[in-house]
Amino acid sequence: MSDEYRPYPGDRTPIGADEDVTGSTASPPPEPAPTGRPAPVDEPLASMPPEEPPAPRSQSRGTGRAVLAAVLGGIIGGLLVAAVFTWVVPPRTETAELSPAPAAVVASDTVEDQPIETVAADVVPSVVNVAITQNSGFFGPVSGNGSGVILTRDGFILTNNHVVEGATSIDVQIGTRDLAAKVVGTDPSSDLAVIKVDATGLTPARIGNSAALKVGQGVVAVGSPFGLDKTVTQGIVSALHRSDLNTGVAAYTNLIQTDAPINPGNSGGGLFDLQGNVVGINALIDTGNSGAAQSAGIGFSIPIDYANFIARQIIAGKKVQHPYLGVGTVDVTPPLASQNHLAVSSGALVQMVAQNSPAARAGIKDGDIIVSMGAQEITTSDEVVAAVRNARIGERLRIELVRGTAHITVTVTMGSV
Repeated sequence: MSDEYRPYPGDRTPIGADEDVTGSTASPPPEPAPTGRPAPVDEPLASMPPEEPPAPRSQSRGTGRAVLAAVLGGIIGGLLVAAVFTWVVPPRTETAELSPAPAAVVASDTVEDQPIETVAADVVPSVVNVAITQNSGFFGPVSGNGSGVILTRDGFILTNNHVVEGATSIDVQIGTRDLAAKVVGTDPSSDLAVIKVDATGLTPARIGNSAALKVGQGVVAVGSPFGLDKTVTQGIVSALHRSDLNTGVAAYTNLIQTDAPINPGNSGGGLFDLQGNVVGINALIDTGNSGAAQSAGIGFSIPIDYANFIARQIIAGKKVQHPYLGVGTVDVTPPLASQNHLAVSSGALVQMVAQNSPAARAGIKDGDIIVSMGAQEITTSDEVVAAVRNARIGERLRIELVRGTAHITVTVTMGSV
């Protein structure tokens, strides 16, 4: 197991990374036929209460990795790559002015599942192709493409940070129009970004409820794999709460795993349920041991509950903040428990408590074993990561610890970084 700690916050940038805070952190294309989609509501963002991330759920792992306040470990099963596609083309120079943003459309919970062709016609106008140009120095201008999801009628678009990072120009294709875009704000730690085009009358995606997703339910992914915009693929939710996907840059926690084919260029596009609600932002693919840049039927999406929480902060012009606890932990496994005469054989062993952190103020000490946070049982460090990231800043969170042979409970007021 690793004893190396990297202090959080440590902004790791995109292209398939996994940075989170564990203890401390731890368009229109051709108009579709009417589908009964509710008309978008242009409600000012400021009038809406801030959305909070969904409550965390447990997942079982036994890797024995050390995790610092929200820094994840380990690549799963093969090479994880960000779904972004790159090639060489001449640069663009257009820019766009920013304007105030209304709120995104929020989905209704009463709509029933629809046929795939109906879902496709409904959601394709809300997903755009995002083409970027970067200056690579020796090789000259290098361009690539990803995807984005329209959040508002007046041009705010959610995408991955790794799609637009370092871009010298950004061009968004909405239907038959090519529009220059500007970056409104980015959050490398969650691999999310908001860009803006100077346009009105766009078709915002309906924001779904990723916390309500169930393994096995149908989903469709929409984006621009290899630059092929408006591509729709079908699959199911293969798994939930994938939180230990470390690609070396950002922290990905609580990811949605899907077998809907996702390829380079799908990054930043939407994962939709069969009611036509966006439930995730596609970010990563597992290419298997070959590392080939193509789908192996294992893709990962950032839950929309969390992505929208970050996007709202960016659109409101706020500095993006993440919940902060302030501990470094390592998985408790049966061998570790036996070797060190621990009272429990699972949990997250605290190996470091940051000075003046919420954890320190609550009385958490080195050697404590975290066994629950709120209503969530904790069996691994990854679950601490997910619980912290999904907590609310300022929330009073009950944490159960094993100290020696005694079970004690402390209340932590979550901080922010």
